[in-house]
Amino acid sequence: MLDHTTKVVEESLKAYICVNHHSMQFLKNLLTSVLGTLIAFGLFFVLFLIIIAGASASLGAEEAVVVKENSVLQLNIDKPVLDRSPTEFEFGAALGMEAESLGLDKILASIRKATDDDRIMGISIEHTFLQSGMSQTQAIRKELNNFRESGKFIYAYHDVYTQKDYYLASVADSVFVHPEGGIDFRGLSAEVLYYKSLQEKSGVQMEVIRHGAYKSAVEPFLSDRMSEENRLQIGSLLNSIWDEISKGVADRSQLDIENVNTIATSVQGSNPEQALQVGLVDGMLLRRGYEALLKSKLGLEEDDKLNTIKLTDYQKTTSTSLGKGSDRIAVVYAQGEIIYGEGSEQVIGQELMIKTLKKLKKNDRVKGVVLRIDSPGGSALSSELIWQEIEQLNMDKPVVVSMGDVAASGGYYIACGADAIFAEPNTITGSIGVFGVLPNVSKLANRWGISAEQVTTHPNAQLYSPMEPLSDSARSEITEQIERIYDTFLDRVAQGRGMSVEEVDAVAQGRVWSGTEALEIGLVDSLGGLEDAVLHVAELAGTETYKTIDYPKFEDDFESFLESLQRGPFGFEFMGYSINDFEALFPQNISIQERIQARLPFALEIR
Repeated sequence: MLDHTTKVVEESLKAYICVNHHSMQFLKNLLTSVLGTLIAFGLFFVLFLIIIAGASASLGAEEAVVVKENSVLQLNIDKPVLDRSPTEFEFGAALGMEAESLGLDKILASIRKATDDDRIMGISIEHTFLQSGMSQTQAIRKELNNFRESGKFIYAYHDVYTQKDYYLASVADSVFVHPEGGIDFRGLSAEVLYYKSLQEKSGVQMEVIRHGAYKSAVEPFLSDRMSEENRLQIGSLLNSIWDEISKGVADRSQLDIENVNTIATSVQGSNPEQALQVGLVDGMLLRRGYEALLKSKLGLEEDDKLNTIKLTDYQKTTSTSLGKGSDRIAVVYAQGEIIYGEGSEQVIGQELMIKTLKKLKKNDRVKGVVLRIDSPGGSALSSELIWQEIEQLNMDKPVVVSMGDVAASGGYYIACGADAIFAEPNTITGSIGVFGVLPNVSKLANRWGISAEQVTTHPNAQLYSPMEPLSDSARSEITEQIERIYDTFLDRVAQGRGMSVEEVDAVAQGRVWSGTEALEIGLVDSLGGLEDAVLHVAELAGTETYKTIDYPKFEDDFESFLESLQRGPFGFEFMGYSINDFEALFPQNISIQERIQARLPFALEIR
């Protein structure tokens, strides 16, 4: 009887389990089907939008850009400027999305083309709140000066000029301002925030290990006041940049440097009438008055139409390639911070860079390579891996570096082995130093009643945990790694620059320099832009018939388009930081070596 009962129970349980299993499987399949249907509808809807947008664009497409005779090129740089123009994806174009940035390469190429374009009579710099770096602004100004020296005119007009706006506008034949506007011309300033007291109050502390007296990227976590070393380097950098600005302004207004500094000290530009009196501007006009002035310059009557073309339209007719011929000079753009990984248009990763450099090494048509760097540095390990690949390439082909706005720390690391280095006078460079920053939340965790317990097989099995203070043995081990990487960094620079390790160490220690200062101490070879670097590498390669080709190449596919949105209007950013940046603060499966940084000492916004 008991056996029979047991069998009945067993059979009942089996039936229950079977029914329950089938029910769960049914629910699982149902949910999967529902989810799949929703995803399918979502994808269908997105594709429908793309098709409709594409059809609308085709039906209502504007005619090809036409440059009319007797035209003025309007220079309005109203978006952030990158060294290389962002990739234009077909998906984005179909949805009518505009790029969120402008490329310095196309801006310069457009001005260069306009110089020889008989239809373009002059350039009007208008209503620009520049979002370019100081070095980029200087490069644009230099190209505009070439345009003006060709015999064509440049006028500038703005309601209110920022200091950077005015530096660019000062290259013009005549500068005009609104009668109720002004010019913010007062000298340069920089501000650095410090967090030591905040850490103590919040319980979130940064464990800092560094080499270099000037490695002040980590200084805000160690102090509430700026060190004399940091004050010295920031002051030296600002003064060097100001020298370039004041020289440009003095050349335009035929003032001497002393007068320019007096105007800045007394802030006389803030009043339009005073700005006119001291020679910062040539006149006060309303916008319609400025348009009438342009018409007069072109020989037009008041009722005649003023033919203008925007920079963004004109650059559609412009190629960024330099030179003509069968040989190729590769221009490899390295822009953004250096990370350990693949890399993209916005960040430098060793995988993409190595893949590109290997391809160029095998390409017989490529006679030389220009590495265009705009980077504050980042991963020390990734920087070393890229340096090694550049060394391999340099065995077969000449490599020349062109520095953009910033080529510091890891950015200088990957530059130092080139045959020659070109920098703009305002390029921020150097910063030869290494540091590590590890977040520690143990105090905050204790306040919240959170504790962490570890089980290990060996005393040093767990090198680091954000839940525990950094042990003496761990600090010693990481310090040893940082010292080793710093020594390697010094050796790479000494080898590439023909200096002794001691000579490099004397100008290293994490200190930053302007391009002008870097030339004086031997960290760069010449002052000049990308075009100068291309001419030099062509000379080293022994070719006069060449054409430049830009690298790396990026796929125009849906995946790449989605990646581009991460830093665009639909991206996940907060105050300039992405989700990936915040995740990087609390690494789960990442080696300490990848956390050791060769990075610019500070995020410095110069105003």
